[in-house]
Amino acid sequence: MQNKGAIRLLTILVAFICLYQLNFTRKAKQVENDAKEYAKGDVTKERFYLDSISGQPVLNLGVKKFTYKEVKEQEINLGLDLKGGMNVTLEVSVPEIVKSLSNNSKNKDFVAAMNKAIEDQKDSQDDFVTLFGRAFEEVAPGKKLAPIFSTMELRDKVKFNDTNASVLKVIDEETDAAISNSFNILRSRIDRFGVAQPNIQQLQTKGRILVELPGIKDPERVRKLLQGTAKLEFWETYSNPEVAPVLGQLNQRLYEYNEAQAPNKEAKAEEKKDDKEAGLVDELQNDSTQTEMDMMKRAPLFRILNPMISQTGQAYPGPVVGMAHVKDTAKINKILAMPEIKSMIPSTMKLSWGAQPTQKGGSVYQMYALKATNRDGQAPLTGDVIIDARQDFGQNQASSEVSMTMNAEGSKAWARLTRENINKSIAIVLDGYVQSAPNVQNAITGGRSQITGNFSIEEAKDLANMLKSGKLPAPAHIVQEEMVGPTLGKESIQAGFYSFAIAFVLILVYMLFFYSTGAGLVADIALIANLFFVIGILACFKAVLTLPGIAGIVLTIGMSVDANVLIYERIQEELRSGKGLRLAVTDGYNNALSAIIDGQVTTLLTGIVLFYFGSGPIKGFATTLIIGIVTSLWCGIYITRLVIERRLEKGKDLKFVTSMTENWLTKTKIKFIGKRKVAYIISTILLLISIVSLATKGLNYSIDFQGGRTYVVRFDQPVKVEDVAKSLTKGFEGTPEVKTFGEDNQVRITTDFRINEDGINVDDQIESVLYDGCKSFFKNTPSKDHFLKMDRVSSQKVGPTISDDIKKDALISIFFSLVIIFLYILLRFSEWQYGVGAVAALAHDSLIVLGFFSLFDGILPFSLDIDQSFIAAILTVVGYSINDTVVVFDRLREYIGLHPKRNREEVIDSALSSTLRRTFSTSLSTFVVLLAIFLFGGTSIKGFTLALLIGVIVGTYSSIFIATPIAYDTRKKAMSSKK
Repeated sequence: MQNKGAIRLLTILVAFICLYQLNFTRKAKQVENDAKEYAKGDVTKERFYLDSISGQPVLNLGVKKFTYKEVKEQEINLGLDLKGGMNVTLEVSVPEIVKSLSNNSKNKDFVAAMNKAIEDQKDSQDDFVTLFGRAFEEVAPGKKLAPIFSTMELRDKVKFNDTNASVLKVIDEETDAAISNSFNILRSRIDRFGVAQPNIQQLQTKGRILVELPGIKDPERVRKLLQGTAKLEFWETYSNPEVAPVLGQLNQRLYEYNEAQAPNKEAKAEEKKDDKEAGLVDELQNDSTQTEMDMMKRAPLFRILNPMISQTGQAYPGPVVGMAHVKDTAKINKILAMPEIKSMIPSTMKLSWGAQPTQKGGSVYQMYALKATNRDGQAPLTGDVIIDARQDFGQNQASSEVSMTMNAEGSKAWARLTRENINKSIAIVLDGYVQSAPNVQNAITGGRSQITGNFSIEEAKDLANMLKSGKLPAPAHIVQEEMVGPTLGKESIQAGFYSFAIAFVLILVYMLFFYSTGAGLVADIALIANLFFVIGILACFKAVLTLPGIAGIVLTIGMSVDANVLIYERIQEELRSGKGLRLAVTDGYNNALSAIIDGQVTTLLTGIVLFYFGSGPIKGFATTLIIGIVTSLWCGIYITRLVIERRLEKGKDLKFVTSMTENWLTKTKIKFIGKRKVAYIISTILLLISIVSLATKGLNYSIDFQGGRTYVVRFDQPVKVEDVAKSLTKGFEGTPEVKTFGEDNQVRITTDFRINEDGINVDDQIESVLYDGCKSFFKNTPSKDHFLKMDRVSSQKVGPTISDDIKKDALISIFFSLVIIFLYILLRFSEWQYGVGAVAALAHDSLIVLGFFSLFDGILPFSLDIDQSFIAAILTVVGYSINDTVVVFDRLREYIGLHPKRNREEVIDSALSSTLRRTFSTSLSTFVVLLAIFLFGGTSIKGFTLALLIGVIVGTYSSIFIATPIAYDTRKKAMSSKK
């Protein structure tokens, strides 16, 4: 093997990078275990411990010391199905933005074009603005959009005589800005929500935003947070010297309150464990040294809120009245909300936090004192008066600023507000947090003003977008939601680990059994290295590990055996032909390479299609599959060869077979082509059963493909699904689908009740209906809060728009997979008959799997719904089946090249017989792996793994008895027609 040094160097380099990256995960878990040991089951105490060390170095890797916060950001992320939490897809309503840009125009052509575009969007992948422009041309050919959109807000951007193309460009830019603004607002809200490792990203479909919140137990709060309209306000501010005496009085009042509570503290702690105020006092006094407790007694508020006062006791000027560490802001908010404290704050004063830390990436936040103009506590001016805001540059072009324009009403109020606050600050507040507090230098009239500050271009653009939120209402609706309870998450981790461990051990043992402790041990070393590289690379890419992702890793390991099997079988063939061990190893690797590459590339292409069109768990599965295929090739081809050649260089003997498996399937002479008609009959019967079942019974589509809500509820005793369904019928205004899900005390409830409604409270109301219908089936009736957090172990919502898109993506992904595979085979094997045989076998396998799911749905004790995971399973079956078929075709091509004058039927039979050992080993090892996942991998992926199990069986069968015979018959027919 050439370039051994380069291969060793690259392997060591990648191993070092993986080890370096996995160090973060190891250290994060170590710190969290220390926190659990310190807290002894107290969740609040555990969180306090982690918050307190978030900025402290915990890992020293030589070149740099990493804090716990940095370590946590670098660790492998677990998906919500493994640790519990909430996954939400929001859709910013682009049609509503376009209507807003037109000032809700009543123009009949505009209204007709809008309605047509909304309808066209259901069956199109184009963005809404493009569809609107196309619809307007059809509805009103020759007419212009400019008169409709030349509003006060767009007067500087749309001229009366502008072409439709230029107007659409402006609409598109404004729409993008509104979506970007919504995204920034959501990100800001989530950052303040206090969730560890949240994930928010804009999806490929314009206007869609994905939000993942691990560990969430209060979905109602999240829905209100995400769907609430952005509230932009302008406030006058108090100066710090005015507020400092008030804060001093609050501090003194809290000290007196604590002292009054102290004598009865122990008794009250027992009697009022759930009392919020008592809990607050305890929280402030726990985990401190005696000295710290004395300090807290004297200055309980100022211990966590640093007032803006000099060492000489003088209050600093400006609107900032205090600063606090991020971990203390929630405590301060609780203190300020206490009735005894709140009553001392003037009714016109509102204490608010800054939206950003004092330093980029820091953890200290400023507190501002806002001044209401009246005693009802309202802001003097709100953001709906703004008609435009943009990032600009100052007169010297050296610094960024924000230019802002208001309507006539706003201009008057702004002039009065600035006139009365010269040399004071006016705070710009979004969602209750101060975004900026610029100082007023003079009265501003005319409605145009500039906000200056030490802004970067990006910061100025963000502030401009926030200011425009009052002008462009872009409501975000939840179109897809998934909630996984913490209990189910822990069970999924356990089930995933068990299935993984069992499958991995079975593979290692099998390789030792079939290929001896010599070659088998080398293959096991490659498998262990492969696992290390897969997990390390996942960590490097910061990929999210989900339950299907674990299945993908296990499946990859099962399929990675294929490379070792192909190589070892070729080496044995070379040895049986009389070659020496060294030459047999060299020729075995060289001759197996073509089949390995062809087989793995076809599976890789399937994985890429899955990754591109999939989302959530499907993307996670595809990610691990793609990484696993690449690492499998490297470990199977290069690492094993390095180890084997190293042993041979040392003069050590190496066996590639055991006495028990030496002659297994080596002398078979089956007339496959002669018996092809029997196989055709068997396949025809299976296909007819499948088609009849699909035509009569059909498939049970999940909410992924038809929209709706699904809840998994776990009761404290066995229940009958008919009784649960009957109990829910009245509340859901129709009978929901209720099925046993796993054990007989757990059911899955599916309904499309009110799925088309987008109100903020709709989901909460439906959860109340669910609780009312289920509570009578518990021995000990739980509270609604306990039911939603613990007994409802998971939930999922898919809106009709999302389900349509999922359907389209599924069909497109299947179509592209088949086309790509056909073209690849045509390219590699030249004759089109091979492509026909391969695609026919794939269609055969897919139909039988679909037929099985149709026939046995409702019979087997777990879900056989057709969902996104099933589509992933079908495409994986396609990849596996084509892998097997390509290996057979590769051997067929080799034999035909070696024996061009022999009878074609005999050559094919010989080629198929020679692949039986490899087919048996690969199929058995993969089947055993999948069986372990099926038995131990948890209820939620049983349907997924069952599809793969059936796919392995029919895929192996079709590669030999369908793909090859059809390629033979089509070629024979083509040759006959030429004659």
